[in-house]
Parts: sequence; structure tokens; C-alpha cells
Amino acid sequence: MTKAFIKMHGLGNDFAIFDGRHEKLDIGPEQIRALADRRLGIGFDQMVVIDPPKSPETDAFLRIYNADGGEVGACGNATRCIGKLLIAELGKPEVMLETVAAKLTAKMAGDKVCVDMNEAKVKWQEIPISREEKTEFLPINEDVLQQPVAVNMGNPHAVFFVEKAANVPLETLGPKIEHHPLFPERTNVEVAQVISPTEIRMRVWERGAGITQACGTGACATAVAGVRRGLTERKVTVILDGGTLEIEWRESDGHVLMTGDAVEVYRGTVDV
Repeated sequence: MTKAFIKMHGLGNDFAIFDGRHEKLDIGPEQIRALADRRLGIGFDQMVVIDPPKSPETDAFLRIYNADGGEVGACGNATRCIGKLLIAELGKPEVMLETVAAKLTAKMAGDKVCVDMNEAKVKWQEIPISREEKTEFLPINEDVLQQPVAVNMGNPHAVFFVEKAANVPLETLGPKIEHHPLFPERTNVEVAQVISPTEIRMRVWERGAGITQACGTGACATAVAGVRRGLTERKVTVILDGGTLEIEWRESDGHVLMTGDAVEVYRGTVDV
């Protein structure tokens, strides 16, 4: 079966987007891993299927899969990309997109896209953690990575504050933290260097994808972690390998707002 797709990226975090609203699309983990291969397939960090809405107030339901074929509850950069697509398609000022984790609202902010990522979750049961711990200082110590802050932004994150993010051997430490026994659902791993109270340099190891150029939920989690540690203000610029995101952890309701680019690369077809 030949299916059309759109290749997009948010700061280099790239996606293959399929439309399943008019014809149901079921692709198994093995097929997803094959499509994700950057030499033999399309190549992507995540694959997203746009399904018909399940709730009357939403515009679409998103199924999000990592490159390893596993389904995940959230992807901030992908939400920005699909938000931009559907705002243009539907001619609406904003759209509401539902995932297995949340309902997220996206709207244009100039030539960028702003997504309300809902409330940050910080309780140990919400991350989730395998036992009760203070999530501001988890007892994880792996080489230069010491005592992360745990945050759930629709998916779990462990944010480590370090002196120099560029010097962290994330390719070896990332998978160790991802599979740490404290995280029954595994975790995304961020290394964050505070440049100033309003600026953070961040690198990311994504659960099921490895090192990526950017991670929207990871940037949100890092901003929340900075406030929880008393290191940053509630509005920050997060500098990732692929570019920058503007993040605000709104004090009034605990919602996290993420603003950044969403770029279409090309359109094509593939046999699935």
C-alpha cells in the first residue's frame, strides 16, 4: 500500500507525518523501525499519524511513535509542526490536538507556533518513579550526571544540571539513565547548563530515539526544573543543538507554553 507523508522538523527534531483521518493507517513496530532508518528508509526521530478527533472539542488525535517503534504520549516539536499544518488547512486561529497523554492547543505566534503543553507534573507517582523520592533531587549518580530533577510533560524526563553541557558524554550516559531502575517506563535525559536566569543550554537523549537535535517536551521539562531548583526565571530561552525555544512556566495555572519554529521539508509517498 502506498501512503503519502509529510517530512517536517522542529529545530532538527524530525518527523514523518501520515494522515489517517480518511483511511485508517496501522503500521507495526517493525515497519516503523524500517521507515526510521536513515539509510534504508525515510529517516526520522518520530513518526506521527493524524487520526480523526476522538473528542468533540478537538481537531485531531495524534498517534506518536519513536524510531524504535514504541508509542509515546507526547512530542512537543511534532505538536508544533502538526499544529501549523492544521491551522493552515482548517483556516482556524488555533487548533486543539489530542494525544494519549493530553489535549494541547496550538496557535501561530508570528511565523512561529506556540503550544500550551498543559501542566507540568512533578509528583513521583506522576513521573512515574518506581518508589517514593523527592523529585527535585533524585538519587541518581552516574559519572558527571548527579541528582536530576524529574518532570513529566506527557512523558518522563530526568534533567541534570551540569557545568558544561557540551562536555557530557551523552551517547554513553544517556542510555544508562534511560534504563535506570527508578524509571519503570524509561525516561528522556536532559543535560542543562544555566547561562543566566533567562537562558539555558540543553542537550537531550530521547527515550527510544537517542541523541536528537531538539526535544520540545525536554525543553519544557528543563525550564520547569530550573525554576524548581531556584536557578532560573519562569520565562527562559532554551538553546538546543538545532535552535532555540521560548518556554514559559506560567505561575497562574502551572501550564507550560512553548514557542518555536516548525518547518516543512518535503512531501512524498512510501510503500507500507
